[in-house]
Amino acid sequence: MTPTWRTARQWLFWFSVLAVLAALMLQVRSQLDKAHVALAFLLVVLGGSAVAGRALGISLSLTAFLVFNWAFLPPYYTFTISNPLDWLVLIAFLITGVVAAQLLEWRRQRAEAEEEAEALRRRDRLKDALLASVSHDLRTPLTAIKGIANEIWNGGDPGRAQVIEEEADRLNALVDDLLELSQINAGGMRISRALNTVDDVVGAALERVEAAHGAGRIDVRIDNDGTILTGEFDFTHTMRALTNLLENAVKYSPADSPVVLRVWREEVLLYFAIEDRGPGVSPDEEERIFQPFYRGTSSGIRTRGTGLGLSIARQLVELQHGTLKYERRADGGSRFTMSLPAGENL
Repeated sequence: MTPTWRTARQWLFWFSVLAVLAALMLQVRSQLDKAHVALAFLLVVLGGSAVAGRALGISLSLTAFLVFNWAFLPPYYTFTISNPLDWLVLIAFLITGVVAAQLLEWRRQRAEAEEEAEALRRRDRLKDALLASVSHDLRTPLTAIKGIANEIWNGGDPGRAQVIEEEADRLNALVDDLLELSQINAGGMRISRALNTVDDVVGAALERVEAAHGAGRIDVRIDNDGTILTGEFDFTHTMRALTNLLENAVKYSPADSPVVLRVWREEVLLYFAIEDRGPGVSPDEEERIFQPFYRGTSSGIRTRGTGLGLSIARQLVELQHGTLKYERRADGGSRFTMSLPAGENL
């Protein structure tokens, strides 16, 4: 049965119910009070609204309003009213019917929205479970691949062994990202906030980035006024977020253009700004770049990656009650600004 035919049958059924009810009440009209008629018609309006929605409910209300006036208020079988107070009864009935139909429609829409939200939550849980399962299953073959690469290297073919090992490392990084993302989405990421120094977390992030991309690519500028800047943050997760941001900047920046890391304090917040001279991001992608697996397309530049780094960085920062925002630099390039709670300077 098509939806249109089903709707037509529902409308026909409820208008038939209204007609039959009116005919039955006409037989005992002299024994009925106006309140009896109003309540009986209102039950039909509520039933139709609950089953078929607001449009039918309002239509039933208007029809019942006319039937009420024509058949149950003197002078009968006319649309004139002899007692002005009867207008109050009619108007009250019509308003009640229309409002009831509207409220039922809102409730039905809310119930559908809740069902859809629950379905999305179930799909997200399934996706997270699948990511975690696949990521764990990839660990074993990756370990075997790296072992074989070492054997090839020792056997005198370092070129092929290096390619295998690099690709295995890349897959390992992907597995780590997938596991981290699934853990965050599942609410299983533990945050241990403590007093840490900016110098330590910046140094740890620089060590990881320079090991992969070489030294000299990042210009660090810490505005500390002779003090040691500190913050209340999780050291490991902050270092991971900062590393992701620096690696992203290095990948998209020209080789002869350094990435600038600025750190400063404003009142109760620490700010880490990563600035590059890359192609930047178009205005319609400024929020999309933080979505998992999304990679910007406006620049025309294709670099190797999974599109998880920025998403993981933002979520790790927000778990610590911080923020991560993007802005396009006026003179070209990108700026990612991360804020975290500051501590007492030393």
